[in-house]
Amino acid sequence: MLPEILTVTELNRLARAVLERDFPLLWVAGEVSNLTRAPSGHWYFTLKDADAQVRCAMFRSRAQLVTWRLENGQQVEARALVTLYEARGEFQLNVESLRRAGLGRLYEAFLRLKEKLSAEGLFADERKRPLPRFPRRIGVVTSPRAAALRDVAITISRRAPQLPIIVYPTLVQGGEAAAQIVAAIETAARRDECDLLLVVRGGGSLEDLWPFNEESVARAIATSPIPVIAGIGHETDLSIADLVADRRAATPTAAAELASAGWFEAASIVDRLATALQTALRANLEKRMQYVDLLGRQLVHPAERLAHSRQHLGHLASRLAGAGERLAARRRQLLTDMRWRLAHARPNLEIRRTRLARLAASLDALNPQAALARGYALVRTSDGQLVRSHRQLVEGMALELRFAEGGANALVSDIIRD
Repeated sequence: MLPEILTVTELNRLARAVLERDFPLLWVAGEVSNLTRAPSGHWYFTLKDADAQVRCAMFRSRAQLVTWRLENGQQVEARALVTLYEARGEFQLNVESLRRAGLGRLYEAFLRLKEKLSAEGLFADERKRPLPRFPRRIGVVTSPRAAALRDVAITISRRAPQLPIIVYPTLVQGGEAAAQIVAAIETAARRDECDLLLVVRGGGSLEDLWPFNEESVARAIATSPIPVIAGIGHETDLSIADLVADRRAATPTAAAELASAGWFEAASIVDRLATALQTALRANLEKRMQYVDLLGRQLVHPAERLAHSRQHLGHLASRLAGAGERLAARRRQLLTDMRWRLAHARPNLEIRRTRLARLAASLDALNPQAALARGYALVRTSDGQLVRSHRQLVEGMALELRFAEGGANALVSDIIRD
């Protein structure tokens, strides 16, 4: 039961509660007018059609999520909560999100086509072709005036400047863009002058990017004999072309980086190898220079070598002279020693002569001939034995007598035994 009398505050609170309870979160279409951007970041505007209007408020936390610039006169669709601003008793919409008018229908069309092509297997990983690691030429399907082409050219020139780019011009926005994109892809396939194709376009709204959500474009990419990289919009944008391409890049710049990845990596490897080679060559050169310095220190000037040879020759001459002197001294000493030994070994002739005379006299005294000369006789038996005793004799034995001069034969007639 309501009280009999309500205050204005109570009335407005009850009205607000009824509105928020009975009206769910809903979409409202209209034209933007009286747009105000408060310093707090909140947006305030009026949403109107031909016959009515309603005040709208979009708070900063929601407004900062809108990726495009809201302006007066734009046709938009607002997802909003129906409410009442109690302080002034004004009926208004608290806007949760905004999209340009017609995007809901476009998004539904996007989902239907996505589901259809997915069912056909056009998004399957197994049908996607590998990208050439070292493409010889890159084809770019885009608008010649688009920033995307400039981004691709700058990236390629920085990462693989030797890689040529062939542009297949086309519109990338508007009602005629899809047919031109298909024609450009088919032209690239027919000319067969590149081995990698980039289909790129810069960021924009869903309406701006819609040509890349057309079925004809998707099928042209799927049937292209040239591998395709799609770089459509910004990182958060996703198109049917991205899904059906052999590789999706977040931006046109990222697509160019993918296309040049092999060459860029090879250049990096070459740079590292060149650096390593330079380091090795420098180290080897320094080692050889040190060796040359060592050889240089060992290298002697001819004049210095001659002087050294003369000095060595003089030293050898001194040694030779010293050796000769030492040899002569040794020989002199040896001669002296031999003279001394000879002097001590030489016999005394007088002593030897006296001794010899004495020995001769003794010999003469022992000589039987000398005894014979003194009157003795030498007696032998007939068989030549000397007779020294009478016991050797028998009567009648023949004897030979030998005197100092001559001799005689005798017979024993008588033996004297005393």
